[in-house]
Amino acid sequence: MHRAESALTRRRAGVLWAVLAIALVGCTPQPGPDPTPSASSATESPTPGVTGPVLVPDGTAEDNLPLFAAVMEQVAATDARAQGRAYVDALVQAGFSKADMEVTNDLTTVGNPADSIQFSVRWGGECLVGQVGPSTPAPTALVLPLVPGGTCLIGQTRPIDW
Repeated sequence: MHRAESALTRRRAGVLWAVLAIALVGCTPQPGPDPTPSASSATESPTPGVTGPVLVPDGTAEDNLPLFAAVMEQVAATDARAQGRAYVDALVQAGFSKADMEVTNDLTTVGNPADSIQFSVRWGGECLVGQVGPSTPAPTALVLPLVPGGTCLIGQTRPIDW
């Protein structure tokens, strides 16, 4: 049963990555001038002595991807790297809305650690999506379109009820 569950989990992860790859192929930049002076200046902290990305409340998902990725990297570097709640809590602390988040289960249906977990934040009609876990070569953060139904993640997610 464990091997079958593991194979099913790997197959689901492969399908997710295939869907993500297809979605990325369809996302091409529109021609025209960039209205912002520079992408990095829009996300750098205006507070002297504080560096790094900050939340851009009126910005796009792309504007907020640096902060989302930085939070993901920080959690991934801790012992809580395989706990979806740690990513949700850290993203909330960074200023993202918990009501706009989704997260997959940390454990398989038989209680084994998941090969990967995904978490997301809906932002301005798009999704900030992160994936981490042993089957993921490195923590990955992307901006993707909403899936039909207005969600960011495909498949079963867990309630964010804390």
